[in-house]
Amino acid sequence: MADAKELMAKAAQVRIIANRLSDDRMSGEYHSTFKGQGVEFDEVRPYVPGDDVRAIDWNVTARAGTPFIKRFSEERELTVLFVVDVSGSQSYGSRTRSKAELSAELACVLALAAVKNQDKVGLILFSGGIVKYLPPRKGRTSVMRIVREVLAAGEEPEGGTDIAGALKFLAGVCKRRAVVFLVSDFRDDSSEWRRPLRAIARRHDFVAVPVGDPAESDLPSAGLVEIEDPETGETALVDTSSPAVRKAFAEAARVRAADLAGFFRRHGIDTVPVSTDAPYMADLLALFRRRAGKR
Repeated sequence: MADAKELMAKAAQVRIIANRLSDDRMSGEYHSTFKGQGVEFDEVRPYVPGDDVRAIDWNVTARAGTPFIKRFSEERELTVLFVVDVSGSQSYGSRTRSKAELSAELACVLALAAVKNQDKVGLILFSGGIVKYLPPRKGRTSVMRIVREVLAAGEEPEGGTDIAGALKFLAGVCKRRAVVFLVSDFRDDSSEWRRPLRAIARRHDFVAVPVGDPAESDLPSAGLVEIEDPETGETALVDTSSPAVRKAFAEAARVRAADLAGFFRRHGIDTVPVSTDAPYMADLLALFRRRAGKR
């Protein structure tokens, strides 16, 4: 694991990048997308002509004998939770940064936008189990702790990926509606996570963030290469100079990505894929605008 000095330097670098990206435009798009999405019951009052009949409280109406409607107030403070995958595969990066470093940067950008709007931010790190839980807190100190924890966990990746376990933990610690960003490469061979993810997406304001790297879909020609699965430790000798091998590798990656995208699309789950070799702000802002438009 990197020493404390190196970790602090990385965290500071992420903060500088995130501060530049999380400008007024980003904060404005975040606010219009998420602020006021949560509402809570306030009171009932007598119905007056012109009120929305869908708001009638039929129980109170039946008891009183005259129509009453429910009033709701906007929740002024949101809870934002980052559920971040820190399994072995997240430590991979064929460019200038790993998937874990990209995840930390993305979480920092979004968390900065949240705290500018006086929202609370929290973190769940997971791999084959729950690695760390930071309860939601306000302030920039919470943002920087999130960044440090994601980076530190990325330096010491822990085995496989249990998305279902992370979602079960989330359901246990977050009883009220929250904004949830699930940041993962989704390299969980089990399909058991799909049903709880649909349930979480119905309960919370949910965004999936698949994290990738170009070398995971485009195998370079480098002769005989020993490839290791970072989550299982299994190794295999692969002839990367073979066009057939590279084609099969690319096709398998394409099928996997299409299956994941299709799952999200079928169930109406918002998603913004990111990659270690590409900027992501335009896609993130476009997602926010689409969500604001739906509202």
